[in-house]
Amino acid sequence: MKQELTDAQRKQNRGFAIVFAVLILAVLAGAVLSTALGSASIEPGRIMEILAGGGSVQERNILTQIRLPRMCMTILLGGALAVSGYLLQTFFGNPIAGPYVLGISSGAKLFVCAVMLTVVGKSGRSSSAILVLAAFAGSLAATGLIVGLSRYVRHMASLLAAGIMIGYICNALTDFLVTFAEDAQIANLRGWSQGSFSGMDWKSVAAAAVIVAAAMTLTILCSKPIGAFELGEAYAASMGVNVRMYRVVLIMLSSLLSACVTAFAGPVSFVGIAVPFLMRKSLRSSRPLVMVPACFLGGAVFCLYADLIARMMFAPTELNISTVTSLIGAPVVIYMLAVRKR
Repeated sequence: MKQELTDAQRKQNRGFAIVFAVLILAVLAGAVLSTALGSASIEPGRIMEILAGGGSVQERNILTQIRLPRMCMTILLGGALAVSGYLLQTFFGNPIAGPYVLGISSGAKLFVCAVMLTVVGKSGRSSSAILVLAAFAGSLAATGLIVGLSRYVRHMASLLAAGIMIGYICNALTDFLVTFAEDAQIANLRGWSQGSFSGMDWKSVAAAAVIVAAAMTLTILCSKPIGAFELGEAYAASMGVNVRMYRVVLIMLSSLLSACVTAFAGPVSFVGIAVPFLMRKSLRSSRPLVMVPACFLGGAVFCLYADLIARMMFAPTELNISTVTSLIGAPVVIYMLAVRKR
């Protein structure tokens, strides 16, 4: 019996290694393609040469000031969004829960829009810290409403419907604020509200990296209580987990990650639902210590190739990132619902 368990564990570990190897290779390939392809294509073999000081000034500027920051930010924010979705699914015990579906991204968008029209609009200056704090406050406000409703609405389908309604309300309030904005502000807000990884710089990348790294580290450290939490609050409590504290920790970490994405790239749909489902199917496991890094890599892959499609499909016209992620992610969610029903 012990030998059989050992063989099963070895087989599972080999499966984990294969999945992670594929994800890492996909991230590397997507990073190279994102850096090389564009209105002015750069051969992949010349990327290191240009970074070492070769090539023209224009090529160096395109590579170091436009494409590399965008590529790094896409990896960071895509991974953050997938992990945020995984934490929300763990909290609500439902694979359909995600920051976009539950209206959390819409709450963050509302607060960021208000700050951009008031504080930033009057001073003419913005900072990453202000936008992230605004998005974090909006995410917590929307999440707080959903958690409050969960005390009265016990059925998960009804709770998800309530989250969708909260999202509609936040979107309506955002549109109301945009109505009174100036023409220049409206143009910026319209593009940002649809989601985009364009216009990133190294300052934004550094700010996002600090936030995502801190949140990911805390999530990994909490992996054991999260694993107990997945089996139910009663089981977690029997294992000595402070359920009330870890409910707050899950919400705070998920809100911080989704807020970071919304502050820098706007709301991005379906990544937080589709990626955790695909990772569970690929790994055949729900262990947090495995799922968290897998979700991060999966979210990075998802957004890298979605951003590549958004940039290249109708170049020089660029699609909104949510348009592409919806077209890819929505069929995955439909399949997930069909599988659960069956």
